[in-house]
Amino acid sequence: MSRTVTVLPAGHRFEVDESETVLAAAIRQGVGLPYGCQDGACGSCKCRWISGDFELASHQLKALSEDERNAGMVLTCRMLPHADVVIECAELPAADMFPVRKMPCRVQEIRMAAPDVAVLRLQLPANEALRYHAGQYLQFILRDASRRSYSMANAPGPEPVVELHIRHMPGGKFTDQVFGSLKARDILRMEGPYGSFYLRDDGDKPLLLLASGTGLAPIKAMLEQLRAQASTRPATLYWGARKRADLYLLDWAREQAEQLDWLRFVPVLSEPDADWQGRTGFVHRAVMEDLPDLSGHEVYACGSPAMVDAAREDFLGLCGLPEEAFHCDAFTSEADKAGPSQP
Repeated sequence: MSRTVTVLPAGHRFEVDESETVLAAAIRQGVGLPYGCQDGACGSCKCRWISGDFELASHQLKALSEDERNAGMVLTCRMLPHADVVIECAELPAADMFPVRKMPCRVQEIRMAAPDVAVLRLQLPANEALRYHAGQYLQFILRDASRRSYSMANAPGPEPVVELHIRHMPGGKFTDQVFGSLKARDILRMEGPYGSFYLRDDGDKPLLLLASGTGLAPIKAMLEQLRAQASTRPATLYWGARKRADLYLLDWAREQAEQLDWLRFVPVLSEPDADWQGRTGFVHRAVMEDLPDLSGHEVYACGSPAMVDAAREDFLGLCGLPEEAFHCDAFTSEADKAGPSQP
């Protein structure tokens, strides 16, 4: 038995099948609800409940706290309606929603950019173009039907090729395969695109691009898109890591800043090598030192949940950044999803 979901303030309606989450139904029908991980770990799909009976499946407390839940906030990726429900959230434009598709892909190249970071290039079917926005992600469907998500690191273009940046998580079901047995010409199964973290084309404010670790991947895709569009919009890339080796595309980032007069690049190390001459500390703090007033900027932040959460809190609370100008994608691992949860 299906239930009807009404989304305010637009008043759009869609149907949710039995045992289906609100977010899954929205993605299936091309409804532009914001979201990230789809697993109740990141909080990107948070919205306000207005009316209707529902069940909220297990989720991480950092994604939705008890206080937020008591105040009427819900996660659409964990929301199972028992009746028609009404929620309130800002929808994404319908034109921004590309259909989610399953397709096979062939490993074209695996290159070690660092001891624990692989750059994986995938050849997609020539007759099945994958349409996506710079910043979105895909999911690999593994043999046991489990899934692993990775952001596209290249802007969409005419060639049916996708680049991914994959950090090795020892014991990881997929990353052990990437760093062990996976080889060129192997076939994988993928689905996408997913996610509401992508570069908006309708802004003119200066861009602040904030990344930690392999959070550079979707930011790289955004920079490639801006370059392809011959953009002159001022942008600053802050990329944080622990050690110099973790800045696995440092030369690439420096080259972009040298070639593009609208781009500034600031690498930051939290545990700097002895010969490091650059900035040190937490990467979002480096932003605040340089740009104490962010009220006129638009921010795209991607990386660890700790970095993204700290940036959101400090940029909005201390630097005057409007909430609607903060776009983010917190990379959540299986370990993050297994943290303290609320049943």
